[in-house]
Amino acid sequence: MFNTIIRFFQEGGLFMYPILVVLALGAAIAVERYIFLTRERSTNRREWNDLLPVLTNGDYQRAYNMTSQSSSAISKILTYGLSRLGTSNRLEDVETAMEEGLMEITPRLEKRTHYLATFANIATLLGLLGTIIGLIQAFTAVASADPSQKADLLSSSISVAMNTTAFGLIVAIPLLLIYAVLQTKTTELVDSLEMAAVKFNNLIRRHRTARSE
Repeated sequence: MFNTIIRFFQEGGLFMYPILVVLALGAAIAVERYIFLTRERSTNRREWNDLLPVLTNGDYQRAYNMTSQSSSAISKILTYGLSRLGTSNRLEDVETAMEEGLMEITPRLEKRTHYLATFANIATLLGLLGTIIGLIQAFTAVASADPSQKADLLSSSISVAMNTTAFGLIVAIPLLLIYAVLQTKTTELVDSLEMAAVKFNNLIRRHRTARSE
């Protein structure tokens, strides 16, 4: 099996190497993003569970002390809201502050993920380019070959030239699948942050309603 893979790679020609580089870069980004998003989701959930009782009790100063010491996404967003809550009585200002925090956090969550789709396209195009160049070389070689050997030489040359397209697709398909998975995880994480902001606003509104009664 290993020898077959090595022979397949060697017969593919020069364009197999840039496709391999694309695979390595894509795999590195995919692993890093998956670990980051998984850890961020777990951290956000844990910190929200810790903050919810404090927010429910209306102890905003303690909640601010907790969020300001954390670098997680949910803590940063709530820190924006809690800091604005200390300087403004308008709930709209608190919502705007948390929206600002979410806009600042979202690019960090989406960082480098879009490269995976780009790498998938590059791998496919490199594979096609390698095949076309291989076919050009094959037909050029066949033109000057002995007529009795042209059919065998052409079939073997085309077989080798198609290796780059095959390898490009082998790289591109998993990268696209991983891209879809990471996009879904990112969207779910952003949605959870928006939900936490809405719950925080509802808690503030509930406390103010209770005080006014």
